[in-house]
Amino acid sequence: MSEKSYAGPIIAAYDLRKEYQTPGGLIQVLKGANMIVEPGQMNFIIGRSGSGKSTLLHLLGGLDLPSSGKILFEGEDVSGLSEKRRARLRNQRVGFVFQSYHLLPELTLYENVVLPSMILGKKNDAWCKEILGRVQLTSRQNHYPSELSGGEQQRAAIARALVNHPSVVLCDEPTGNLDEETAESVISLIFELNRQHGQAFVMVTHDEALAWRGEKVYRLVDGILLREERGPIRVENLQ
Repeated sequence: MSEKSYAGPIIAAYDLRKEYQTPGGLIQVLKGANMIVEPGQMNFIIGRSGSGKSTLLHLLGGLDLPSSGKILFEGEDVSGLSEKRRARLRNQRVGFVFQSYHLLPELTLYENVVLPSMILGKKNDAWCKEILGRVQLTSRQNHYPSELSGGEQQRAAIARALVNHPSVVLCDEPTGNLDEETAESVISLIFELNRQHGQAFVMVTHDEALAWRGEKVYRLVDGILLREERGPIRVENLQ
């Protein structure tokens, strides 16, 4: 599928289900999830701890495959791709921002940020430096992760997620390890980057006030993804 010719949703997920076999029996984490992610859209997923939010995010980004259901990424069925092609899709078209940053400690900040583009063979030094400037880390680019604050590491992780110009950025509790002031700074940056570059974001959060700053809000309840509407509280089952 050509990146330029496809004009539909970035992600279209239908009746996603995920289960795991454990020594204690079968665990059903997701029992039905339907979700459409449009270009440039801010989407939030809320729900109790252990409700399957991270599992859903991993499925949407091709880090894992559903037990049943379908995920179309820019019109292409992710389950039908080889592991090599899914890995390339993840690196080229999806950005990931995790709660724990996942920066490589032996690399400088700049090296961490530029690495995904080097894997694609498309290193763009000018763009990497520009995105470091956008997240206000130019003066720290030669430092190692251990020399950075939590907020700086998370901003570096956001820069890394954007370096390959992805269609969508998936964020798993990106402010969970940050103090309130730093968390607000990181969230403001995410919204600013969304406006500047037009990437869609899907963010897992426990902060409902934050979620309602987005365009779409979903809640995971007993393994089923529900779409929540603005105005008087009303929950609509998308199944």
